Amino acid sequence: MSNAIQMGAAQGAAYVVPFENLRMTDVDTVGGKNSSLGEMISQLATAGVRVPGGFATTAQAFRDFLSYSANGGLSLAQRIADRLETLDVEDVRALGQAGAEIREWIVATPFQPQLEKDIQESYQRLVADSSSEMSFAVRSSATAEDLPDASFAGQQETFLNVVGIENILEAMKHVFASLYNDRAISYRVHKGFTHAEVALSAGVQRMVRSDLGAAGVMFTLDTESGFKDVVFITSSYGLGETVVQGAVNPDEFYVHKPMLEKGKLPIIRRNIGSKLIKMEFTGEAKAGRSVRTVDVPIEMRNRYSLDDAEIVELAKYATIIEKHYERPMDIEWGKDGRDGKIYILQARPETVKSQEKPTDAQQRFKLKGSSNVLATGRAIGQKIGAGPVRVIHDAADMERVQPGDVLVADMTDPNWEPVMKRAAAIVTNRGGRTCHAAIIARELGVPAVVGCGDATDVLVDGTFVTVSCAEGDEGKIYDGLLETEVTEVARGELPKLPLKIMMNVGNPQLAFDFQSIPNSGVGLARLEFIINNNIGVHPRAILEYPNIDADLKKAVESVARGHASPKAFYVDKLAEGIATIAAAFWPKTVIVRLSDFKSNEYKKLIGGSRYEPDEENPMLGFRGAARYLSKDFAEAFEMECQAMKRVREDMGLTNVEIMVPFVRTVGQAEKVIGLLGKNGLVRGENGLRVIMMCEVPSNAILAEEFLEHFDGFSIGSNDLTQLTLGLDRDSGMELLAADFDERDPAIKVLLSKVIATCLAKGKYVGICGQGPSDHPDFAEWLMKQGIESISLNPDTVIDTWKNLAAAQ
Repeated sequence: MSNAIQMGAAQGAAYVVPFENLRMTDVDTVGGKNSSLGEMISQLATAGVRVPGGFATTAQAFRDFLSYSANGGLSLAQRIADRLETLDVEDVRALGQAGAEIREWIVATPFQPQLEKDIQESYQRLVADSSSEMSFAVRSSATAEDLPDASFAGQQETFLNVVGIENILEAMKHVFASLYNDRAISYRVHKGFTHAEVALSAGVQRMVRSDLGAAGVMFTLDTESGFKDVVFITSSYGLGETVVQGAVNPDEFYVHKPMLEKGKLPIIRRNIGSKLIKMEFTGEAKAGRSVRTVDVPIEMRNRYSLDDAEIVELAKYATIIEKHYERPMDIEWGKDGRDGKIYILQARPETVKSQEKPTDAQQRFKLKGSSNVLATGRAIGQKIGAGPVRVIHDAADMERVQPGDVLVADMTDPNWEPVMKRAAAIVTNRGGRTCHAAIIARELGVPAVVGCGDATDVLVDGTFVTVSCAEGDEGKIYDGLLETEVTEVARGELPKLPLKIMMNVGNPQLAFDFQSIPNSGVGLARLEFIINNNIGVHPRAILEYPNIDADLKKAVESVARGHASPKAFYVDKLAEGIATIAAAFWPKTVIVRLSDFKSNEYKKLIGGSRYEPDEENPMLGFRGAARYLSKDFAEAFEMECQAMKRVREDMGLTNVEIMVPFVRTVGQAEKVIGLLGKNGLVRGENGLRVIMMCEVPSNAILAEEFLEHFDGFSIGSNDLTQLTLGLDRDSGMELLAADFDERDPAIKVLLSKVIATCLAKGKYVGICGQGPSDHPDFAEWLMKQGIESISLNPDTVIDTWKNLAAAQ
């Protein structure tokens, strides 16, 4: 216990303590939130972390308040205990009645004179420092709150912009009463706390004027995968309550901690949120009526709510706080619109991912089928749930949710917790990854898709749907019940092998999750996935903007909002996709293949049909090195190079190596290396290695000549097999498909030659084609040939690794 409280205890336990006299050890006295504020004010101010000051009432003050009895009757504490003794918290209606009754009793109970006097004196000390009228936030802090394994997320009330002592006293009474909110009563029962062992401390903290700036929440790990090397920040305009409650879809930012420490550009990913509303002050500074929500102007919605310098400053604070507490943290912050400074408003331990042990077996969910996608939003968790839709328009109807239903609502708040745990999945129109609904869904292990925009309109009550959070950042709601495969992935040490097991990663959004599978890096990261999913527009349409037709112009403007120009958007999104994969696996090697769309695939992008030729056999057509070297594609290739250069040089992710696909001739090899150099990517400079895809028979036949220009080969066994055996896998004829086999003797002759040549010349040789993932005997043959690495699909890594270990 800190000195201030010990002094108070000697005088019969203090009722009120200034934040600066509190430490983390005072959780029993003032709860997790308030003790953490005191800890940061006293311990982290010198490190530059700004926390607004204030004071807290103690657990003793609360317990003495509850001991009040009118006219010598039962104490308030006894009346509450009696009322809750027989309550069944599963009965949502009875829970609501009991909670309302108890809260009325508390609000009607007077403060004891000593407590009121202490609050008034502490308040006067705070306002004495200020010339203008100050406003305060009055927040709850439960004494069992914010422990590493129980988050009590948002269960008690917060009152913002409270001015004047009378209003503060009224707000504190409502904060005391909120210990008996329906959600708080239910949560304590489910977490095994008895009601009497949890007390409440009210914190009074100077308001940061984020109503004129921005605010949000940040975590010192990735909330979905538990990846510890990033800070995840959410941000929206106005007071942070809208982000916390899930009333807005905020902007999202990921910052890579190792690059932050090196002073590089560490922002590896940005997602712009819709930010439709913001919360601001009203003129009426009474509890409950002091704030209002208003619409955000369109031009502000289309901009990010933080600039790069502010994102980096926040991430620095987050890492300082995490180091101090020695555990992953969940932090609320606000940017004051008057002084432009960033303040930390509270910090608590993260309660879900940080509790998982590295040796725990992981469940992986995978959809076996597909159907019409009805709605999309942000995925929470990595599971899949299915069942009948239950649309709830009003919290009063939430008891309609039956076990196994898919709960669909505009937004949920922590009051919904009693029914959220019944649901097979949760879907909301509004909210981001750091809102209460998301935190509670994670704790309950229920998949949720938040911020869909129109889920309550498009999902029909009673129809069956499948809710998938197993496909990356984007959660999808599919029509009907789809078959799901669930596998257990045991983690831990695997036997040593004479070769490296790497991974093929297309989707950057799954990289943080995949990095936890044992691996030696990424043998193939594809740009096509990023262009298809994160950009969606043909590069020529981006480059020719604004001189394009009206429909295409509108589409380009729509995707590029928040960025300096459509061209900047294209480079930004490419760089972010590459950087996300590189950061996830840092410092291991990540081999990124330059774009290898064929003309029929480029055609599927917005505007693509205007720019692409009609080809009979696109697989043998305008692709790979030939495309990069053509005049038509020069500027598009330049954008790819700019993104690569930014990732390696500005962001510092030098683990990225470049791979060039489909190089038909040695002449092309020479020219493409020259073109990369012209675009600032010089082989050997800053440790840059350039690898060539070995996928055309000419590459194997003239292996020595091609290797003069590259640092090694990565074998693309799919195309090599098609071109060697002269068959088209995509023709759809079963007769042809039956002959397709990477283990054909002709292919093996070429592969033996390639591997032997690379080894003789001291060059890298790996394989990134599908073959080793599909055929364990082929992987074993490659190991015996002395190949340096095998890059596999993530779901085959463990089994292939074990098979190879057994075959040694």
